[in-house]
Amino acid sequence: MPSGIKIATIQQILNLFNFLIIQATVNRKVMGSDNKVRQFNHPFVQTCVMFIGEILCLLAFKILFSYYSRRQVTIQDINVIRGNQNFNSFIFLPPAIFDIVATSLMYIGLEMTYVSSFQMLRGSVIVFVALLSQNFIGRTIKIHQWGGILFIILGLVVVGWSDFKFKEKSVDTNTIITGDLLIIIAQIITACQIVYEEKFLLEKDIPPLQAVGWEGIFGFVILSILLFPFYYIHVGYPFENNPREVLEDLPDAITQMINNKLILVSLLGTMISIAFFNFAGTSMTKEISATTRMVLDTVRTFFIWIYSIIFSWQAFEYPQLFGFLILLVGMVIYYNIIPIRHFHFYQYGELTPEEPIINQKADET
Repeated sequence: MPSGIKIATIQQILNLFNFLIIQATVNRKVMGSDNKVRQFNHPFVQTCVMFIGEILCLLAFKILFSYYSRRQVTIQDINVIRGNQNFNSFIFLPPAIFDIVATSLMYIGLEMTYVSSFQMLRGSVIVFVALLSQNFIGRTIKIHQWGGILFIILGLVVVGWSDFKFKEKSVDTNTIITGDLLIIIAQIITACQIVYEEKFLLEKDIPPLQAVGWEGIFGFVILSILLFPFYYIHVGYPFENNPREVLEDLPDAITQMINNKLILVSLLGTMISIAFFNFAGTSMTKEISATTRMVLDTVRTFFIWIYSIIFSWQAFEYPQLFGFLILLVGMVIYYNIIPIRHFHFYQYGELTPEEPIINQKADET
């Protein structure tokens, strides 16, 4: 197996591990600051933890850069640290803001809908990246990509309908719909982040570890400051799952961590897995083939779905399987995978099966 695919596989395993940790943290019920037992529902605190994991990447970069510099090794020969060092760090401020909003919305949405739906709805980012790329980068959407987009939209509709039609009796319909919508909105914002990075950052050839680290710094600083006003912003159902019914209750989060050390361990695990996930990504090419990415993403989503059913996070519903298969077909068509070559897309200069695809953010869960 080629080294790039091995490392990509490790990335997906770490991504899967990170997601399961997050889900286990959200599902854990602990006594809060009001002496009532409730779930650890603190999306903005969890996002701060994610940013700390990204900051560790910058720390790793500095350590490696210093180590190889002292050994008088040519920096450009070391894959994880080579690249341009002359840049204004504030160019990472916009993507950090996109990251704050998108990740926070995804954490909130995850707490309101089903695990499998969360993973499947994330596939909508392909649609939004394609549309934004056409308008802001000037990339042409080819015929097979439009076909793939239509299938992906159809698959998303089926998944959303399944959540609405076959919801558990104990779950409020509005909560599930709101959660699904928040996840889709988060994908729009993530698409904005991806397009921004492609337009303004990739051409600067900044070392990936350094780029992720700077986004982590800006994201952590901004969100840490916002935690204070969030403590005084009162919200209604279904966003008020904390003692004070506010947007974020930091004291309650700290209390729950103290009352159950497993939550603290889970958050530390999230932080470390995100750091290693990003670090692994710098050891291979910045982008991998469409076939490889699609297969790995599909396998990860499938395992998360099976895992959530086994551990009773949700019940099995056949329409979700149907929606998942439609999404899969849409991705195959969009990326012009091997079976599509018989329709002669390639002779018109279309993407080949091994042409790189969207460079997904390394901190995506």
